[in-house]
Amino acid sequence: MESMRGSDPIVAESLKIAEVIAHPLSQTLPKPTVTSWGVYEKVSLVLVEVRTTEGIVGVGETLARFSPKAYVELIEGSLTPRLLGQDARNIGALWQSMRRALSGRAGGMLIEAIAGVDIALWDILGKAAGQPVAKLLGGVGRDRIDVYAAAVNWVDDKAADAELDRYVDEGFTRIKVKIARPVRDACKRIERIRKRAGDVIGLCVDANWAYNLDEAVEVGSALSAYGYFWFEEPLQPENEQGYEELRRRCDVPLAAGESNFTLDQAQRLIANRTLSVLQPDVARAGGITETRRIADYAAAHDIRYAPHIGMSGIVCETASVHLAAAMPNFAVMECECDASPFKTSLADLAPGCRRQKSGTLDVPDRPGLGIEIDWDAVKKLKAE
Repeated sequence: MESMRGSDPIVAESLKIAEVIAHPLSQTLPKPTVTSWGVYEKVSLVLVEVRTTEGIVGVGETLARFSPKAYVELIEGSLTPRLLGQDARNIGALWQSMRRALSGRAGGMLIEAIAGVDIALWDILGKAAGQPVAKLLGGVGRDRIDVYAAAVNWVDDKAADAELDRYVDEGFTRIKVKIARPVRDACKRIERIRKRAGDVIGLCVDANWAYNLDEAVEVGSALSAYGYFWFEEPLQPENEQGYEELRRRCDVPLAAGESNFTLDQAQRLIANRTLSVLQPDVARAGGITETRRIADYAAAHDIRYAPHIGMSGIVCETASVHLAAAMPNFAVMECECDASPFKTSLADLAPGCRRQKSGTLDVPDRPGLGIEIDWDAVKKLKAE
């Protein structure tokens, strides 16, 4: 179905939502991702397709690492009835309506499911206006953004050296390193990678909640000694008091936020400036609508915004690029370097790791998200 001709806007009295289709996708990673959580060999996501009566099709992505069919059931059973027949341009009202599909505090599968729909609605809005999403967000006009390579995995020294060398050879100027327990080995990895990378390459670490407070303080000392630019998710996300104490005892800037679903979950550590860097994931944090609210709140408190991508697909990555281009407090974006089909096969846009040059990435300038989905690839990746 043709959604647009060139970049001409489609003029219509309304853009009624005619159909919402949730595609559960699953893949075996070409190379396992190894973190403090363990070894990820297979991951999933849900690609959300929203069709309008005027023929415009928008796509979004839901962070559904596991059990993607459960998300499909939630989208089809609880969200779609609230969307059919509604004007796709009323994104804020539709977000609130979807939020009320389940009672209780916001979070979990519901907000992740909303994210996929919300991103698709912004894609529709951009296509209808003939403008890229970054322009619709009314941002600062960036046409390129800074990125960092993710990541040197928690693997043996030889394998870690090879991953580091690869990213340097590909032209990245900033690189993330995964660390875990035991603390002694983590500190050795921090030292080893810095010495191998030299002083020119910017380095940060991601602990994926590996430590208790005292362990994090010890690791933070090593990071400070070797000039790392942030310490990501050292503690469990619920341990806000621990983060506040760590901030007092650690010289390295703290980064977190990929585990937050909504603004209220990020407010405390932003408002008291415990975090220096906030990292919401657009495919988890309620899509573009809620992620922008989070980033704007962080900007008001002089906290930097650094989008999280992880093992997600090309739709999540591209939506994140548009947000990065628009937000005034944007710092740098994660550029996941696994060559997974979710990034390499699903759309006509190559993944950021292949498009980046010297650690920077172009912002798509076509209407909407600026990507076209390969529906044959969707069929091949469908979760069984």
